[in-house]
Amino acid sequence: MYARDHALIATPIGSIRIEGGETSVLRIQLGADGDTRHGTASAVRAVADQLEAYFAGELKDFTVALPPVKSPRGEALRDGLIAVAYGQSMSYGELARRLDSGPRAIGQLCARNAFPIIVPCHRILAAGGALGAYTAGEGPATKQWLLDHEQRHL
Repeated sequence: MYARDHALIATPIGSIRIEGGETSVLRIQLGADGDTRHGTASAVRAVADQLEAYFAGELKDFTVALPPVKSPRGEALRDGLIAVAYGQSMSYGELARRLDSGPRAIGQLCARNAFPIIVPCHRILAAGGALGAYTAGEGPATKQWLLDHEQRHL
């Protein structure tokens, strides 16, 4: 294990805390408290820089090191969620069919997502295009802001 570092950046949806080390991030928290901090570890700095570019409308695809998922199936589900393109959205059911899974499994994947925005669970909607749940930041209001932001910068 390596020493943990963190950055705290100001964004239009509030402060975001990025935790990790030199080789990968461990967690991203929307709505964190504290003073702005740049962080020093390579992976933490890379995520902070990429998130700042995302909010500036300059970045659509993240290239950051995430820790491996514990199972091949979990890795496939996370990769499938990451593959939902910037500015696009789909329902839990549609993503479940695409990944040969179930809507509840997709819901759990989104609810347990330790890397909001980077792993774009905000792009997954309830049936009929309803926002559905969102556990990061200020919930559905944050989810709507992220969806609108991506539409503005397509």
